[in-house]
Amino acid sequence: MGAKVVADQFDLRDRERFRTRLHAGREALDRLLAEGRFDRPRDLVGIEMELNLADVEGAPRMVNEQVLSRMATGDFQTELGKFTLELNVAPRRLSGRVFDDLAEELRVALGYANRMAEECGAQIVMIGVLPTITEHEMVPDTFSRVDRYLLLNDQIMAARGERIALDIAGTETLSGVAFDSIAAESVCTSVQLHLQATPERFAATWNAAQAAAAVQVAVGANAPFVFGRELWHESRPPFFLQAIDSRPPEIAAQGVRPRTWFGERWITSVATLFEENLRYFPALLPMCDDEDPIAVLDAGGVPRLSELSLHNGTIYRWNRPVYAVADGVPHLRVENRVLSTGPTVTDTVANAAFYYGLVRSLADQADPVWRRLPFAAAERNFRDACRHGLDAELTWPDPADAGAGTRRTPAVRLIREELLPLAAAGLDAHGVAPADRDHYLSVIEERCRRRVTGAAWQTRVYHREVAGGADRATALRRLVARYGALARTDAPVHTWPTGRS
Repeated sequence: MGAKVVADQFDLRDRERFRTRLHAGREALDRLLAEGRFDRPRDLVGIEMELNLADVEGAPRMVNEQVLSRMATGDFQTELGKFTLELNVAPRRLSGRVFDDLAEELRVALGYANRMAEECGAQIVMIGVLPTITEHEMVPDTFSRVDRYLLLNDQIMAARGERIALDIAGTETLSGVAFDSIAAESVCTSVQLHLQATPERFAATWNAAQAAAAVQVAVGANAPFVFGRELWHESRPPFFLQAIDSRPPEIAAQGVRPRTWFGERWITSVATLFEENLRYFPALLPMCDDEDPIAVLDAGGVPRLSELSLHNGTIYRWNRPVYAVADGVPHLRVENRVLSTGPTVTDTVANAAFYYGLVRSLADQADPVWRRLPFAAAERNFRDACRHGLDAELTWPDPADAGAGTRRTPAVRLIREELLPLAAAGLDAHGVAPADRDHYLSVIEERCRRRVTGAAWQTRVYHREVAGGADRATALRRLVARYGALARTDAPVHTWPTGRS
């Protein structure tokens, strides 16, 4: 959720000062870009993973502080809800046996976290939204005791000026539910895939990630239930948008952009994204650093651009631009935020392999997809994939049409026939070992062939339980119990049985 901040009272001049610093940071970024000061190409990737803590009944367990206090590592930290943790994996080069190495590190880390959680009567559950969470548990008292969460909540609720009401129509409908805080956002747990890019490659990389977002969700959906209602295959994006929306309905009706945002255009420079952030979104956390970025540049140094980064962290693009400094050298990253956590380490790493390979190939194309696919179609694809998963039909450039023609095609066919070969070629271009390439992309292939994602498995098990006479609450508890047990085997979700064990 961003850098550590300290809660304080803002006065009427704070946003003016912060805006001035934001524009100074933007000027400094332009100078860094013009002077070629950014890190050289190294194909570095990293992962952040958000995790649920649940008890033996599958209900959320509010013990993240106790779990963290038992850990002898800094790789885990709090997330918004007391029933969530975040795991940060160190960056690594995208080459060789990177995915097997990543999978092993994740297994070790999650095994350790689960042992610590068990000491607190909890277990780790890797899932987009824990199906057993109820709206009654989403109150400010469930916030982790971290100042930035409380301050962010206060600022969003002050900007909105009224309760946050939810209204999502899917297989069932979630409506008539309202909250006095942003606590409901804490039910959303995701995986963030980071990919470092040079300024010259950033626009192509971001555009490719935007184009790929729909197929990522279609084949990786894992959040069909919210507060016990069956909504979309990947309910997290529409739910997250509403749960943290700072706009009252009248402002939303005017077309003011939400802070959870797909975007509205393809870009030609990373500067476009930061410029949009400054132009369209008022500051939520107007806290100024003591650094003068222009003075630092004039002295030959590298500025942290703290205000720019803090502001950027309160705008929840599904592909977010990131500026950071490592070992005194600035770099840029695309932070891909579209995927739910889980179901397993193998599934997570397969999703990462598909994403990194596909983005590389799409960014390398001589006639890239974003020149032939309207941006509005990419956004519609994303929404359709969230709603229907592998059953979605998507708009994509027609390979048989040398012009700018597009066609609607089933997501499964598009992934299997066109995009998996592109992902394989992209991993080859990165120098990923063939064994890693074939193993992890075969997981994506099998999900498509069997038409099983985490979301599809969850809904099938739930309906089987209900058909067997279980009420809703019992069916969801049994679902979570089976999900957790199978996830700990690390067998990919397309192999999981749906019948009772």
